[in-house]
Amino acid sequence: MTDPSNSGSEPDDHNATEFEEFVQEHELDDLDVDAVVVDAEPESEVDVLTREVAQFKDTTLRLQADFENYRKRVTAQQADEIDRAAGKIVESLLPVLDACEAAFAHGADGVEPIWSQLMGVLQKQGLEALDLTDQPFDPALADAVVHEAGDGHADGGPVVSDVLRTGYRWKGKTLRPAMVKVRG
Repeated sequence: MTDPSNSGSEPDDHNATEFEEFVQEHELDDLDVDAVVVDAEPESEVDVLTREVAQFKDTTLRLQADFENYRKRVTAQQADEIDRAAGKIVESLLPVLDACEAAFAHGADGVEPIWSQLMGVLQKQGLEALDLTDQPFDPALADAVVHEAGDGHADGGPVVSDVLRTGYRWKGKTLRPAMVKVRG
């Protein structure tokens, strides 16, 4: 604090003298006093607000990205759940398809149009009947319930010789493996 009764330049001279003594005491004689910049002013309000705006913008962009990722994940989960539910419905219809197929194989009249129409509708939705006859046996697609001796496939593996119950794939995944007779 400066003394208000003292209107001369004495306080400035006193501060300068104290500074010179401090410099000498701490052996700072080679210090360039004019080069020392003292940040007497705090950051301006514009700079503070600009920095805050940048932080808010960064936060907003991160939240938008997080929300977009969440939206995509939820959409994918919903699509998977819908496919799974539809697959369960189709799986529950497989005995009906088996009955239609058996009736058609035994020459029952009037079954073929209904069976064909039902299969057509289900195929449009993603059902695929597995045609495995004379194909190499794949345990992911079929269950071998009967084995017979034979030459097998050219590479030495067993071959499906007869399909006893049709297998189905739903949207690329095996819904029900076929029951087959294998040779080899």
